[in-house]
Amino acid sequence: MNEMTLTGWRRENNRVGVRNHVLILPLDDLSNAACEAVANNIKGTMAIPHAYGRLQFGEDLEVHFRTLIGTGANPNVAAVIVIGIEPSWTGRVVDGIRKTGKPVEGFWIEQHGDINTIASASRKAKEFVQWASELKREPVPVSDLWISTKCGESDTTTGLASCPAVGNMYDKLIPQGIYGVFGETSEITGGEHLARKRAISPEIEEKWFKMWKAYQDDVIEAHKTDDLSDSQPTKGNILGGLTTIEEKALGNLEKIGHNSKFLDALQPAETPARGPGLYYMDTSSAAAECVTLMAAAGYVIHTFPTGQGNVIGNPIVPVIKITGNPRTVRTMPEHIDVDVTGVLRREMTIDEAGDALIDNIGRTANGRLTAAEALGHREFSMTKLYRSA
Repeated sequence: MNEMTLTGWRRENNRVGVRNHVLILPLDDLSNAACEAVANNIKGTMAIPHAYGRLQFGEDLEVHFRTLIGTGANPNVAAVIVIGIEPSWTGRVVDGIRKTGKPVEGFWIEQHGDINTIASASRKAKEFVQWASELKREPVPVSDLWISTKCGESDTTTGLASCPAVGNMYDKLIPQGIYGVFGETSEITGGEHLARKRAISPEIEEKWFKMWKAYQDDVIEAHKTDDLSDSQPTKGNILGGLTTIEEKALGNLEKIGHNSKFLDALQPAETPARGPGLYYMDTSSAAAECVTLMAAAGYVIHTFPTGQGNVIGNPIVPVIKITGNPRTVRTMPEHIDVDVTGVLRREMTIDEAGDALIDNIGRTANGRLTAAEALGHREFSMTKLYRSA
């Protein structure tokens, strides 16, 4: 690990990215078509359409802005075009991204129309993408990596092999100064007593427990649900041998390893501010939502253990798939980056599985496309907390 040779793009705020995207970012659902038209005009750019952006309020609106600003601010992004329906909220996203120092420009459709907006934004996007294409990679230390994790389509092999491989990776890399994060509030149900013990202090333990308890009170109790049936565990989890949410939770928590305590409990899409180490983020367990929120918080590589097989990707962050299920390797090989099925056959130790993942992280950081990237998976899902006004 100490001999890993990594390269990346050092951004204006000193963060390191492992990809060099130029984004065409819609403020709202009404602006998706214009953003996609600009991306079609200017090769080398990427539009990220999404479903929301009108009539949110309160914390729902704050999550919306944190997600959009964080997506544009992510170090894997070199420059950003923001298009919205009107100037005020568009400007708020532009101003938030501009704090990173990277090139960003905003356009709005009201009083201009699609055609003029697309033409103006396309000219600026061409300028940005040509500028970004000349940026050079440079050697970077492993401590500059921010690595997130979330599992999906879990089964009995997940808690035995792929999740422990991620935990072993964190046990080795967090002491070297990386940032890590885990979440999935609903999937800790049944293991909450173990998660509490991993907080760095009584203050953070209480902060975390309030987040977890709010889910139980505001979602489960508020909707008169006695359990999480038909959701947790999912039908795929049950087919894979996980019969209770407690079993799923215990496997899920294997992803954080055994040595690190989490430094803070973050809101969705919140950037950590307490220095390098492990963090918790209050997220949905839905794959696209969770990865989107972690990318918006600034994480540049995502590790994704899967049992039954999950195809999730992300527009700006490479998603590395790890599995210990031999059937998934056999039937869905094009989706798997790290095969740790040897753990189940006793041909590979958890320590070796962690090393295999670290090797893949290094190759991915240096430019190797993940399976999800090669297959064109760009799932991006905004989190919505409640009904619009």
